[in-house]
Amino acid sequence: MKLALVHDWLNQVGGAEDVLGTLVALYPQRPVYTSIYAPDIMPAAYREWDIRTQWIDRMPAIHRHHQPYLPLYPLAWGGLDLSAYDVVLSNKSGFCHGLQHGAATLHICYCLAPTRYVWQLDSYIAREGFGKAVELGLRPLIAAMRRWDYAAAQRVNHFIAISTEIQERIQTYYHRDSVIIFPPVDTTRFQPVPTEEVEDYFLVVSRLIPYKRIDLAVQAATRLGLPLKVGGKGRDLERLQALAGPTVEFLGYVPDDDLPGLMARAKAFIFPGLEDFGITPVQAEAAGRPVIAYGAGGALDTVIPGKTGEHFHELTVESLMAVMESFDASHYNPAVIRTHALQFDTEVFNRQISSFVDQAWESFQNHTDFTWVDPVNTAAVQS
Repeated sequence: MKLALVHDWLNQVGGAEDVLGTLVALYPQRPVYTSIYAPDIMPAAYREWDIRTQWIDRMPAIHRHHQPYLPLYPLAWGGLDLSAYDVVLSNKSGFCHGLQHGAATLHICYCLAPTRYVWQLDSYIAREGFGKAVELGLRPLIAAMRRWDYAAAQRVNHFIAISTEIQERIQTYYHRDSVIIFPPVDTTRFQPVPTEEVEDYFLVVSRLIPYKRIDLAVQAATRLGLPLKVGGKGRDLERLQALAGPTVEFLGYVPDDDLPGLMARAKAFIFPGLEDFGITPVQAEAAGRPVIAYGAGGALDTVIPGKTGEHFHELTVESLMAVMESFDASHYNPAVIRTHALQFDTEVFNRQISSFVDQAWESFQNHTDFTWVDPVNTAAVQS
């Protein structure tokens, strides 16, 4: 089949780009359509890909500051016609699902999230720290973009969600069904260490930005007098340092080679924010360590209370403190925790995505109803 990959923008590296990299490896030599591409910002390996940008890529300073151009993205994506392809596989968190294609093209959308600035404007404004004037100017524009986004979602043939949380949002905002295929996590990098090598510290590894709620972990550890290591950098660092007591250590950026050992030796990993999925808890579990997570979003899929960790149920310092104070890492079996993490491995993702695409394409060609048979869970799932 003639297949194209589609991705919203390539001017930052995060979980979405991890997924894209896995898709490129799974479907090599296929073109990657995107809105903008900043080769100086992205990994060098991207220069080997067939990346095709759109006219919006030429806008002034857009590679460094793409948010001011958000109103133009629907126009850019709505003008892209990929009817020349048999299958379009979009990796979407923004507007790229709004591309055009003919009746002979199958569009499968791997949905990282329904467009947040459109459907969760209040939380997005709070997350980005916009002022009141910007907020007032955005609201009428967002109303129009919401109508566009909904119409674009109706042109997608099949949606795949990254978590139960996103599956529910796809149904709520787009009125579309979806199946769940969890994002790929390279669990092979992470291995448990002998029990005697596990140390007495809690661990957070994250970008240090407000919505990640690292402040909850910092304040909880400070008030309890418990050791906490915080890995990562970001604009919230100074505020977090001001909140921290002597038991909290800020590590800065953690190199990839150091991360597996840091996780494997931790008493427990703390994941205090609300996330659509969350890769770091799975990495910690692959290293055999339990996770304390806010009990919502992707953590409902990845952290199993009493088995792989615990949930705290309110986004408050007191709620997290109650779990940390009574937490006993010896109650959790590292082998059981790691086995749970393996269901999120990259190889599982590859098998599921490739089978979904192949089965959907066959059904599309034969004009038959599509029921996906998951090769991993061996269950038929209607899509």
